[in-house]
This record gives sequence, C-alpha cells and structure tokens, in this order.
Amino acid sequence: MDMFCFQCEQTAQQKVCTKQGVCGKTSDCAILQDELLDGLIELANCAEENDENVKLITDGLFMTITNVNFDEIAIQEFIKKIKNNINCDFDFNIRMLWNCNEDIRSLKSLILFGVKGIAAYYHHARVLGYRNSDVEGFFFEVLKSIPKNLSKEELFNLVLKTGEINLKCMGLLDEANRKAYGSPRPRKVTTNIEKGPFIVVSGHDLKDLELLLEETKDKGINIYTHGEMLPCHGYPELNKYKHLKGNFGTAWQNQQKEFDNIPASVLFTTNCIMPVKNSYRDRVFTTSVVGYPDVVHVENDFSPVIKKALELGGYKENQKMTGINGGSVLTVGYGHDCILSIKDKIVELLKSGDIKHIFLVGGCDGAKTGRNYYTEFVKLTPKNSLVLTLACGKYRFNDLDLGEINGIPRLLDMGQCNDAYSAIKVTLELAKALDCGVNDLPLSMILSWYEQKAVCILLTLLFLGVENIRLGPTLPAFVSPNILKILVEKYKIKLITTPKEDLEEILN
Repeated sequence: MDMFCFQCEQTAQQKVCTKQGVCGKTSDCAILQDELLDGLIELANCAEENDENVKLITDGLFMTITNVNFDEIAIQEFIKKIKNNINCDFDFNIRMLWNCNEDIRSLKSLILFGVKGIAAYYHHARVLGYRNSDVEGFFFEVLKSIPKNLSKEELFNLVLKTGEINLKCMGLLDEANRKAYGSPRPRKVTTNIEKGPFIVVSGHDLKDLELLLEETKDKGINIYTHGEMLPCHGYPELNKYKHLKGNFGTAWQNQQKEFDNIPASVLFTTNCIMPVKNSYRDRVFTTSVVGYPDVVHVENDFSPVIKKALELGGYKENQKMTGINGGSVLTVGYGHDCILSIKDKIVELLKSGDIKHIFLVGGCDGAKTGRNYYTEFVKLTPKNSLVLTLACGKYRFNDLDLGEINGIPRLLDMGQCNDAYSAIKVTLELAKALDCGVNDLPLSMILSWYEQKAVCILLTLLFLGVENIRLGPTLPAFVSPNILKILVEKYKIKLITTPKEDLEEILN
C-alpha cells in the first residue's frame, strides 16, 4: 500500500484508500500527514504541557482532518516545528496502529479521529481567546494512550471520554461565539448575487470573517458566505456589516462546479477545500491551517484577496441563484437561545398534540450518491412535526418551505456542525421540561456523517446515552464488526434504509 487512510465516509470501496485519497489527497501527502501524527504523539510523550505545545497539537490535529490541508510543503514545515520541541528519544509510527488487531485499531481510530474533531472546535475557541484545561489535558492523554497496549474495556472508556470532553469543548466554543458576536437570531439570507466585486468566504471560522468584513469596509466589495459559513448571518455582530450580502452556492462538495470561472476571490478559512481546478486556482486563497499546492496562503492580511476581487470585478449584472430545490431564501439563526425562548410554547404544543414529533436531520453533506435520502426524508415528514437541522447536510433541503406550526417554522436551522451543542442543549432542556429521559422524547436523530468532526459529535451523543440514532449514508469503515455489534446492542444505532421505511418505523 502506498498509503492507508479510512478516516472519512467516502473512503475507497468502503474499506481504505491505498493509492490516492478519494478526497484528492496524494499518497505522499497522506504519508506526511502520518508523519505529522507521529510527531504529535512523540511531542505529547516528551514535551511540557504548555501553551505553545497545546497550539501545535491543536493545529496539527486539525491539519490532518479530511479536506483541510493538501500542501506537502506546509505540512513539512509544521513537522519541523514539532520536532524542534521534542526533547527525548520517544519514537512512534502510526502504521503500527493500522496493522494491529482490528478491534483495537477500531477503538483507537474512534478515539484518534474523535480527538481530531475536538481539535477543530478547540482551534476556533482559542482564536477567540478561550481555553479549557480539561480539553488541553485530554489531547495529551489521548496522544499518550495511542502507543500503549490498552485493553478493549480501557479503550471503550476512552471512547466515551472523548465524547464527554467534546461536549465541554463545544460548550466552550458556543460561549466564545456568543460572547464575541451575540446570540444568533433568525434571519433570511438570499442566494442571489449582486453585480460588482465580491468575495466568497468558505469554511467555519467566524473570526476570519469578521476580520475580512472590517478590512473590506467602504471598499465597494460585497461579501458572501459559502457552505458552513452560512449561519454567520445569524450573529448580530456580523450581520451589522451592510456588505455581508448573502450566501453563494450550496454545499462544499459542489464547489468545483460552482466556483468554475467565478469572477471573485474565494477565501478558505478551514475545511472543506476540494482539489482546486485551474479555472479558478488564481482566485483561491487559504488561511490558518488550510493549504493547497500553488494557492496563495494569507495570514492576518487579506489585501491580496481584496486586490484580486477588485481586479476580477464580479458579475456585470445581478445573478439569480437558488438552492438545490429551487428556493432562493435560506433562514438561519435558530440557536439554543432562540429556540429555548419559546420552549414553553413548544412543550405546550407537544402536550396538545399540535406537534407530534421532532426530527433532528443534520450532519455532513458529501458527493457520494445516496444523500438525496435526507431531502426525501424531510419532504415526507408530517406537517405536525418540527425539523431541526445543522451542519452542511442541510443544503439538501434548507431551501424548502415546510410551513409553520402555530407561528413556529417547521424547519429550524441551528447552525454549523460547530453548533451541535445547541441541538444537544435544546434536547436536554426539552427532556427536563417534559420530565422524561432524552430517549423518551418524541424526537428522532437522523444524521449524516463525512469527516472527523461528525465522529466526535456522535461520541458525545453516545456519552449522553442517546439511543436509536439513524446514521448514513454508510457506516464508518474503521469500525470493526465486533465494535459495531457492541454499539448496536448498547445504543441501538441503525443504518438508514429508505426515507419511507425509516419514517414509518419511527412514527409507529
């Protein structure tokens, strides 16, 4: 094998990528990312737990998430930084993990991929000045545990602890975002693009968007979000900028088509960047942990992005664009503060039967066939049900008009995958208000996964004891049959089938 990678949903033949990543990652890049992981594990076992090393571990883990960094030179430079901080002879090769007993490999993969997701969330919190000693200590604990000969029981406990720590991390990020930009409020966002120069901002990082908005004030440039940046329109301190106009395009996996010859700059702040086509390579910029070969990388200065946008000039006429179902208006801003402000009304409607069921349909979108399941599922949900959603999976249906129930929109967009904490908090508060357990609520979770942030969210739900999660479009290749059997028996995890069959089973 030239490489070994099975960390994302699209992995080759549902087994492992061995020649080149389906994501576009070369075998050389994959090997370097393995070396980066080796270095982080060695760093955790040798170096002091200080702020510099925490940042190296946080950003290093983030760089190895699917569709974040394809730049071999940037990865090599980061490895050098790690090596400079290692002061002992501890040596580890991650391929030892890929070649070990499949159940041990499965559990350690759940932990390692989960902690990569935590690192992504913690990166965003750190950017806003927030820290948590439990999260930082856990990075070192996990990276010290991977080389150890631990039992299945010990590893399963660490799997659940990964979910517990992720809950703390997501709570920290939620606090950081709300303190910096205010609590999200409902707002309608257009998919149409005005004529003139513009910049498209993709990824997840709110701070980068704020800095760009400040730098482009009064420059005659409009700013549009893309992908997981869409929920940014709900934050009062971001939508106060009049040149934050709307949202460009749909989900991340459509970027190669939607960015083809785009007359604007595109800034990637985090994942998910796809292999960049020549038709728009000269107008793509990366920042922070993101990297792609022959693409300009910027740090703390967006003047090259602005210069290119002015040079390209944007569209000559206003452009009417839509979501995948033909809608041109997307509504965002239903975070936990917003939904819990009407909690009593929701509880009353649940008790009266006006709301019969609540569905959480969310997670990652992706290019593989079968994800139209989520569109059809939402279309089939009964009119006396609410649909909560978050993450980029919502692009399958977020331009649908599902109507209202007593003034409450049936479709409630709770934000990015980074905002999964909102859904968890609402679920726990509803259970408390109805004096029942989470699994007794008239609530069903239908989730789609793609990369490692989805893994750590799933582990958080397992830590909380949530049962009957429907997961798709496929199960993780890194979960062995024996470990899957345990998860199915303990948590009743199910693979999605057809929208009609799953809906009938849920409602019956």
